[in-house]
Amino acid sequence: MDIKTYIRTHEKEILEDLFSLIRIPSVSSAADHRPDMQACALLWRDILLKAGAERAEVLPGTGHPFVYAERHVPGAERTVLVYGHYDVMPADPLDLWDSAPFEPEIRDGRIFARGADDDKGQTMIQVAAFAYLVSEGLLRHNVKFILEGEEEIGSPSLEAFIESHREMLAADIILVSDTSMLAADLPSLTTGLRGLAYWEIEVTGPNRDLHSGHFGGAVANPALVLCEMLSKIVGPDGRITAPHFYDDVLPVPDAERAMVQAIPFDEEAYKKAIDVRALRGEEGYSTLERNSMRPSFDICGMWSGHTGEGAKTVLPSKACAKVSCRLVPAQDHEKISQLMADYICRLAPDCVSVKVTPLHGGQGYVCPIDHPAYKAAEASFTQAFGRKPLAVRRGGSIPIISTFERLLGIKTILMGFGLESDAIHSPNENFRLDIFRRGIEAVVGFYTKF
Repeated sequence: MDIKTYIRTHEKEILEDLFSLIRIPSVSSAADHRPDMQACALLWRDILLKAGAERAEVLPGTGHPFVYAERHVPGAERTVLVYGHYDVMPADPLDLWDSAPFEPEIRDGRIFARGADDDKGQTMIQVAAFAYLVSEGLLRHNVKFILEGEEEIGSPSLEAFIESHREMLAADIILVSDTSMLAADLPSLTTGLRGLAYWEIEVTGPNRDLHSGHFGGAVANPALVLCEMLSKIVGPDGRITAPHFYDDVLPVPDAERAMVQAIPFDEEAYKKAIDVRALRGEEGYSTLERNSMRPSFDICGMWSGHTGEGAKTVLPSKACAKVSCRLVPAQDHEKISQLMADYICRLAPDCVSVKVTPLHGGQGYVCPIDHPAYKAAEASFTQAFGRKPLAVRRGGSIPIISTFERLLGIKTILMGFGLESDAIHSPNENFRLDIFRRGIEAVVGFYTKF
């Protein structure tokens, strides 16, 4: 049976398995959903066994449990490790949903529900492809699955789990379906992710809030000082001014830059969508290069003094900001974290004291487009979607991908099938059924071509 016929024949069953997972509100960030996390993990175990896994079990971690499954093929020379996550974001605000978030509904060719795309729907693509290959006797590789329940809260337990299960997770390549494509008619493979470093800055002046009439003009205002400091971190050319910040930034290969230039991009529509009159960034790079393959610095939040209703003439004692840098793959987030913390402190004048607290971070990731597994994914996308996928780097961060590479020494292929219109993390999250079907075809194609 070919894959298209298999999908038509088994789609009702595949979707019911997916819907049964979606109906479990596996919100990892809420303590009252802990029983749901366990229930979802157990259901995934059962679905993997039904799909053809020889072994599937729920394993404890320091937080929510992991689901592990495997199937060995006699004589197989390669092993594929599939990663996914079964936790989801909270559904609120509930009043903005057009249907119940944990009761899946098909409308206009889309599945509407929390987790429809991220990541229950995309993980089900991987499992359905695996089930087809097993049922038809076409599986040529050993396959392992590792599903976690903490991705939406930063995967705090994953690194320790990998460390203690290196042999169990050993593989030749990792497949992840948790990213997106440029458009339904413009397939793409994510080849790079930016890293992240994040800090909180606290600037302290006087030992208490002061009367701005009595002290204004004579005592440094921490809020003003903080603004002055932050304004110096990015220069007029859009480059971060910290010495040695760019030491490990590697040039992007010409072939990848050419692929970026081939992406259809309407800058006027981009500006209109976010209601800005002009764009700004590092000189010498296009918008799509700036937001995906170059480092950046952002102020994520600021607070100081009186922020309540009405007026209060106060010179605040403290001013705070949360700031972050997106990093490119060769930059070490721990090295940059210390470098930037030291630089921020050096920017402070003697009239205030400054405390910089690193909050969290993660490494960037890049997969060479000449890697054999990438080439297999590229060919499978071409077959399933009718055109060769573009290789794109994404501006976001998925630190677990670099963690896999660092601890297991293997690359990850990001075979994501989401779309911007899927509204992940937002009300009315959805997943197009036609993309769901093509995704299964593409994953089957990967296994036959790798």
